Amino acid sequence: MPSAISVPPLASIPDLSHKLPKLTPRRRPQREDQDANPAPATPALPSIPDLHTHSNSRPSRRILSERDHELFQISPTHDLIVSFVFTLSDSIRQVKVSDVARLPATQEPIVVTLLEVLDEADALVKECPALDTGSRFGNPAFRTFLEAVDQKLAAWHSRLGVPGPAVEELSPYIANSFGNGSRIDYGSGHELNFVLWLLCLRQLDVLPVSTFPALALLVFPRYLTLMRDIQSTYYLEPAGSHGVWGLDDYQFLPFLFGASQLIDHPHIRPLSIHNPMIVEECAKDYIYLDQIAWVNATKTVQGLRWHSPMLDDISAAKSWSKVEAGMRRMFLKEVLGKLPVAQHFMFGSLLPAAEGMSADAEKVVGEEDVGEVEVTVDGMKHKHSANSWGDCCGIKVPSAVGARLEARKHGEDPGLRRLPFD
Repeated sequence: MPSAISVPPLASIPDLSHKLPKLTPRRRPQREDQDANPAPATPALPSIPDLHTHSNSRPSRRILSERDHELFQISPTHDLIVSFVFTLSDSIRQVKVSDVARLPATQEPIVVTLLEVLDEADALVKECPALDTGSRFGNPAFRTFLEAVDQKLAAWHSRLGVPGPAVEELSPYIANSFGNGSRIDYGSGHELNFVLWLLCLRQLDVLPVSTFPALALLVFPRYLTLMRDIQSTYYLEPAGSHGVWGLDDYQFLPFLFGASQLIDHPHIRPLSIHNPMIVEECAKDYIYLDQIAWVNATKTVQGLRWHSPMLDDISAAKSWSKVEAGMRRMFLKEVLGKLPVAQHFMFGSLLPAAEGMSADAEKVVGEEDVGEVEVTVDGMKHKHSANSWGDCCGIKVPSAVGARLEARKHGEDPGLRRLPFD
């Protein structure tokens, strides 16, 4: 029979409780309003300036150096641009295109006239057909189109109610919003010129705040469709295709405005951009999805993962609020905050340059020479380094639209490929 096991007295058992690590509750996920990296706030939109004693001036480029750029970034004009763009975005939060189309503001004469101006610009594209060069690069007939636009500027502004002295100031903004005639290219800086044109109209008290939703969801999308027509006709090359974000070859603002539209949507998620049925069905109401559809239609490779990896990465965001916050940060850092883009901005009396900025940028470097000057505090010239991407002007890259359409002309378009290296 086994012997009984002796049990030590309780007093001799060591107390290890103080040596064990304390249990700590798991960290709860942060709420949207507790985000450690919140979205940049919308600055208050300044009131309409008093222009009774105002003297207009033709806008010119004033950003030639890093110092000029730094002065711009802390200037009231920088804050005005940010406020206007973000206010436009806020005005369409959770709003569909079809909702805005029913608003009384869409019938206001200024909105109707803006749409008519863009329709007439589209008609000029038909009147200035592309030359049959057989090249996938920019078509020189684009310059003929720009010359036709110049002939229309005075009449367009007169119909918009722009005072005579202000026409010369506003004209360069709308003219440059279609692209650059010397390089036959187009990018987010040209897109921004269109918004700056609208901002100048607002500064002239032509565009009331009540029209902002219509500007963002009717006028701006009409401008996008016009630019798609121009890109498809003249094969505009991407301005700075090897730029810092690689979000899209041409546009930026559709993604900012479009993300604002989709915040808290009941069933469309950021990942929904990979669902062809959702994109096709909802693109007419949401400009983010409409831009995704256009990007997919212009590429020769199937899948955002291959031709637009940043858009693919963004689709993994948890919510549209996260996407919109990222787009706001990107606008400040990669559009207004990048010298290669900002050096193309124009300043006049309605969007004044900061005190101390270079006053003779146009004399030091012409528009056709952008990218061939050193951007330094003293404005001395230099040539690009052979080992750089040439961020000031980008590499000459054929338009994806042009490449695909030119292949179709010769019956060489094989359709979408599933992989970029098959």
